[in-house]
Amino acid sequence: MDRLTPKDQGERIAIFRAEIVGALARRELSRGELQAELRAIATRRFRPPDAHATRTYAVPTLQRWLYALRRGGLEALRPRSRRDRGRGRALTAGQRDLLLQIRREHPSASVPLILRTLLADGRIAAGAVSAPTVRRLYRESGLDRRARRDGQAPRVRLRWQAERPGALWHGDVCHAGVILIDTKPHPVRIHALLDDSSRYVVALEAHHTEREVDMLGLLVRALRRHGAPDALYLDNGSTYRGDILRTACARLGISLLHARPYDAPARGKMERFWRTLREGCLDFAGNLASLHDVGVRLWAFLDQHYHRAPHAALLGRSPEAVYGEAERRIDDLDEEKLRTALTVRVRRRVRRDSTVSVDGRDFELDQGFLAGRLVTVARCFVDQGLLPWIEHEGKRRALHPVDPVRNAQRRRAVIATTTPDKTVPFDPARALLDRASGRARKHKEQGS
Repeated sequence: MDRLTPKDQGERIAIFRAEIVGALARRELSRGELQAELRAIATRRFRPPDAHATRTYAVPTLQRWLYALRRGGLEALRPRSRRDRGRGRALTAGQRDLLLQIRREHPSASVPLILRTLLADGRIAAGAVSAPTVRRLYRESGLDRRARRDGQAPRVRLRWQAERPGALWHGDVCHAGVILIDTKPHPVRIHALLDDSSRYVVALEAHHTEREVDMLGLLVRALRRHGAPDALYLDNGSTYRGDILRTACARLGISLLHARPYDAPARGKMERFWRTLREGCLDFAGNLASLHDVGVRLWAFLDQHYHRAPHAALLGRSPEAVYGEAERRIDDLDEEKLRTALTVRVRRRVRRDSTVSVDGRDFELDQGFLAGRLVTVARCFVDQGLLPWIEHEGKRRALHPVDPVRNAQRRRAVIATTTPDKTVPFDPARALLDRASGRARKHKEQGS
């Protein structure tokens, strides 16, 4: 900003033209003298702005520049835009209407396909219309393929940011290649939660999978350390579309937001962090043998560099400084509320062998009288090591993994049966025989 430069390319060209004929504009010359001066200038070579070679200019061109400078000053020397700019002079009105109508009715058709079809049908002549001309026409009319695919004209994007740290967290998964464990390749998926306002990474972990349960574990650890955000901003992957995450966020008062499908720029902050992580850490990880090796390198990168480095979007301040100085919103999130929010309950029927399946694993309960009944199976995702349990008629029944070998040595419990004090007369065939023969039998009323 310490230099005075032309404001645009048009002014740069006007200054170049003024330097060529400006001296003549300030002199009083007769017609013959002026023509002699213009012919002399026409023999000289000049390098236009941003050009790679020099060139000469004809006398009529120089004369036009001279009269324009005298009449309107520097502004009159600016190059003028064509009135039909973007319309394609090679296209007739009928051709333009035809091409626009085809694109509106067939938005997926490419420009080469449209031109080949029209040429085969004889509606345009060979070489009459070029593909760049048609593309410019579609772009000027808001009918380029990207706009038609999105179902709308190109949208205006604005740089935005949450009002304060803790207001919005981004969540995403990065595919970081594979590692060899016992000579077998295992994928590496890095899960992260990023604070929007400060660019501070509140959670970062490496896993072999990208399941919803991995995301829940990451979220729980971030909530315990930093509290709950106002909103979570996620993509549309199955990892972030599960019922458990949606239910947990609703119970905790966290708004769950999802980006538009196929709109990668809407997730720009998260994508920029993945680029920084790759360039500063992942691309130089080498041959690692475990997720622990990956995790400690991620931690070192965050703690020793990323959180402390000046950030351009934060006006040179570091994410750690911005996040540390922010005032925390007071909430009532505690361990009990966290467990309640992340407790999932589903209905299951207990098998005849007193077992029930939970997430692909078989568990059994000690209460054999529940075999064959519908029960409520509950599981808390706060602690991954906590076993599921059964809630039935207001009581909590423990579940434990099935051990078939141990069960082979266990004694079966015998369900006690009671013998009635007196028998109740019940003979269906005798009742039908008595009715058919007209005999009536007298019985004492039950309980008398």
